[in-house]
Amino acid sequence: MLDALIQLDGQLLLMIQGLRQSWLDPIVAIYTKLGDAGLLWIALSLAMLLWKPTRRAGLLSLYAMALGLLVTNITVKPAVERLRPWTVLPIAPLVTERDPYSFPSGHTCAAFAAGMIWLRDLPWRWGRIAAPVLAVLMGLSRLYAGVHYPSDVAVGGLIGAVCAWVAWKTYQIWEGRRSRAR
Repeated sequence: MLDALIQLDGQLLLMIQGLRQSWLDPIVAIYTKLGDAGLLWIALSLAMLLWKPTRRAGLLSLYAMALGLLVTNITVKPAVERLRPWTVLPIAPLVTERDPYSFPSGHTCAAFAAGMIWLRDLPWRWGRIAAPVLAVLMGLSRLYAGVHYPSDVAVGGLIGAVCAWVAWKTYQIWEGRRSRAR
């Protein structure tokens, strides 16, 4: 059963690779590299700390991303050690990655950890809509770039969303205790 799922994962990635377009390659390469080390999401979260209406969203997204980093890059990736797709499949990656392991996608985890907090907490409707769209686009960029399998991206997104939920619930508990203490 696991072998069939792994084979399906590879076939899906090869289908996605068949969709690549030369005009889109540089756009996707830039966007996916903005996610290196969570740079895009960290920078936006730090910027949110500067304005009171977005301060909580910035702080909670940083917390959610830190949780995601612990789960994804420090715990699961070293334990699973799934090699990047180009080492197994006949594809040429659009970008280079120093980390040899792909499962789960840390880029997607960070995007969903921040994006799900922003979806819940940003004061502008357009920001709450853009947040999950940008997270999904990060995951898709990792597939298009050929550096992750679909299951890497799906699990990375799930871990990020769960970390956002944990961050939000932690905040609610803290806020409830703080309110009762007053």
